[in-house]
Amino acid sequence: MLTIQTSDHERNCEGVSRRDLLRIGALGLGGLALPELLQARSAGLPGFVRDKAVVLLFLGGGPSHIETFNPNMDAQSPFRSVNGEVKTKIPGVAFGGDFPLLAQQADKLTIVRSFHHRHSNHSIAVPYVLSGGGLFPGGMGAVYARLRGTNHEVTGLPTTALATAPDIGRFANPKKRIVEGSQPGSLGSACAPFNPEGGGPAIGNMTLNVPRERLDDRRQLLGELDRLKREADARGALEGLDQFQQQAYDVVTGAASKAFDLSREDKRTVERYDTGMFRVGEKEFRQCTLGRQMLLARRLVEAGCGFVTVQNSGWDMHGGSGNNFMSLSDGMKMLGGPLDRAVSAFLTDLADRGLLEHTLLVITGDFGRTPRINKYGGRDHWGNLSTLALAGGGLETGQVIGRAARNNDVPHSDPVGIENLMATIMNVLFDIGQLRVQRGVPRELLDPIVRYKPIQISGVY
Repeated sequence: MLTIQTSDHERNCEGVSRRDLLRIGALGLGGLALPELLQARSAGLPGFVRDKAVVLLFLGGGPSHIETFNPNMDAQSPFRSVNGEVKTKIPGVAFGGDFPLLAQQADKLTIVRSFHHRHSNHSIAVPYVLSGGGLFPGGMGAVYARLRGTNHEVTGLPTTALATAPDIGRFANPKKRIVEGSQPGSLGSACAPFNPEGGGPAIGNMTLNVPRERLDDRRQLLGELDRLKREADARGALEGLDQFQQQAYDVVTGAASKAFDLSREDKRTVERYDTGMFRVGEKEFRQCTLGRQMLLARRLVEAGCGFVTVQNSGWDMHGGSGNNFMSLSDGMKMLGGPLDRAVSAFLTDLADRGLLEHTLLVITGDFGRTPRINKYGGRDHWGNLSTLALAGGGLETGQVIGRAARNNDVPHSDPVGIENLMATIMNVLFDIGQLRVQRGVPRELLDPIVRYKPIQISGVY
């Protein structure tokens, strides 16, 4: 039987699962019809929830802050980018040489060159970053689902999701860490991110499993019930109810699942996002799917998903012969090209659709890389400086926050910690003043959000 999840903002996620649902077959004279449920929620989001979304692009393995957004070409080797630099639209600001398309969109980005934390081990750093510096019992997306509600009121779409790649070989471990680091922990399984690739009950809950003729009978029954109610309703209520009945039918017939059908996209849009011409991997190679993942993220945001984590792996570039890793230069050419193309397409698409102010893009990873190049032609783990770029979300862009020291090893000014990034994300998603007085918010979630200051960027907060 098809099921549609309900949401209750004051319930503990431990007591709610994705099968705690309103069953279409149980609708009747004695219950609350789905159209009424949609109508009750049409007034908008809860007062403390902003009409914003976050797309977190996590570069698994630890991207070099030097070869991405702080090439530091005035310094001597090895403290500067091995692939050179490209000038951006912002005077005096350059990106690593593998990002010519993003350089032309630098006015849409804010680059943080003083982002750091203390962990340089993958297994520790990934969940540390994803949980806002270990301040939450689970990933930040799960925290969003707990506070906002686990499903969108109209589409039924889960409010947090993962867009993963079919990674193999050494790329598979970074993927696993990102997936596991995004889980809800003690917040409960209902707050887990929905992963279209991963299967599980959430996909079953979004699939139509009743015969078409029975569904038509259900719609006819709802129509008869609504006709009786209309006789007692004012004309204005009638018009509104028609709208919500159509919304209910759209949900029942799989409207939410259409977000995952990329064949519905304009072919020109798909082509702009396409990164299939890039081959990624080490001993085994595959077509890069990052463009499709970013396109899926945009479609999920449009369908009501408020927090999407996009997994991209391969950034652990220790060097070539001797340890079975590729060189830093070759690795950046392999992964920098698709990142450049996919993110540029995403930013252009959001701007064209009027969604850039609505959507905050965050680009980061496990940690940064050592300022010195090792004997294998790579850089090793380095948590003292990390990659961080932001775009959209109502924040002012086209700027650089903080400076790295001369050797690109530690912050020189305006240090930014993971707790500041967490606070930035939460301040974009929530009205913190109203969240403070909201009933039922667990202290373990509210206290860190209130305690830490967001990155000092003018904008929505």
